[in-house]
Amino acid sequence: MSEEAAEGAEEGGKKKVSGKKLILLIVLPLLLIGGGVGAALVLGLIPGVGGEEEHAEEHAEEEAAPEVDVPGYYMPLDEIRANLRGPGGKTKFLKLQITLELEDPIHEAAINQAIPRIKDSFLAFLRELRVEELEGSQGFYRVTEELLARVNKSVSPIKVRNVLVTDMLVQ
Repeated sequence: MSEEAAEGAEEGGKKKVSGKKLILLIVLPLLLIGGGVGAALVLGLIPGVGGEEEHAEEHAEEEAAPEVDVPGYYMPLDEIRANLRGPGGKTKFLKLQITLELEDPIHEAAINQAIPRIKDSFLAFLRELRVEELEGSQGFYRVTEELLARVNKSVSPIKVRNVLVTDMLVQ
């Protein structure tokens, strides 16, 4: 704005508010207040609204039924040996000792009948592994999760809780 226009605006009795002042005086405080109220709602700081009810329900469930992870029945399997693909085409060997955690010991007979199918599915997976895939906790976790999925598929509708690797050797 030129000086003449500014003087003319002042003489007319009306002052124009610039866009920056409008933002600072109206929009910014509204955003700050809205953000504060939103944060208070999300954090459950306003009693009777939002998060507090959810927390009360969670605490009631925890107090009503404390979950205890009762161990199941453990069924050891025979040792499993598999060839692994090594670096540069070298063959490596994997030896696993596995224990299955079952819900109930009554399922042991059905699992025993399915052991050839279980071993076949385990070996099909293990033979495709490379030595590098077994390194570290992430690789180990991935293998145990895949073995659990395969054993549950082999013995369905029986549910195996967990596959525990009690011994693992790569040569």
